Amino acid sequence: MSWYALDDPNDPQLDRLAIQFQLHPLHIEDCRSNNERLKAEGTDNYLFLILKYIQSVEDGDISFGSVFLFVGRDFLITVRDRNCIGKEVFDRALKAGPEEKPAKLLYLIIDSIVDSYFVSIDHSDDRIDELQDSVLDSPSPKILENLFDQKRKLIELRRVLVNLRDACMSLQRESGSILQPELYPFFRDVYDHVLRLLDSVETLRDLLNNTFDVYLSSVANRTNQVMKVLTVLSTVALPALVISGIYGMNLRGLPFLESDHGTEIVVGMMLVSTGIVLWMLKKFDWL
Repeated sequence: MSWYALDDPNDPQLDRLAIQFQLHPLHIEDCRSNNERLKAEGTDNYLFLILKYIQSVEDGDISFGSVFLFVGRDFLITVRDRNCIGKEVFDRALKAGPEEKPAKLLYLIIDSIVDSYFVSIDHSDDRIDELQDSVLDSPSPKILENLFDQKRKLIELRRVLVNLRDACMSLQRESGSILQPELYPFFRDVYDHVLRLLDSVETLRDLLNNTFDVYLSSVANRTNQVMKVLTVLSTVALPALVISGIYGMNLRGLPFLESDHGTEIVVGMMLVSTGIVLWMLKKFDWL
């Protein structure tokens, strides 16, 4: 078995391999195109797959790397996107050695790619738990921004995982004689893992939507508390404002205008009326 590992889709060696193994020109074009979706296609001589793996998870952001696979009966061609870093997805296959069949190496590579998504799911789960606690304690625009970032990340994860699920289904349906029957259970296990990842993403999306609802409720409650305080302060100050407004009009005939202690009496009236309002608010449990 021959394994050809290329680090750049534009490598001229890929053209030579295309002639040697009769690779379809459209598959070569897919390798050299950007943002191709995940897929698995079968021909009489080989399987062609486009897969994406998570190569970094930092501060809620994820970065995807692309890998293109040509799997024949006695050859394996792997092409990495030139923007990808690291070769973690090939470690298990490299340890298995070239004596393994190409289909078995394909399983090891796909399984490693699927495992890379579990790390991101766990990171999102922990991050959403932190956001839920923060929303209850101190909701702020920064938390809302983090919630939107997590939502965007989950949408991107779901989009990639749905395509990966379809690729796994196509792989089992169009494999022909490339995949040995004894490997079918292994590929079904990978398919089950992808379904589990999709279930986890849907669960996290529900948790995130609930967190949005809690955030909106917390902000509304805080607004209500502020309005309640302002309303109480306005109500408490209302009698004093009425009395001061009446005596501020300089009308003749008002009580205590000619008294030597008029100011003290009016201030006392304000204090008494304010006290009565406070007593009424306390009695009706509005404070």
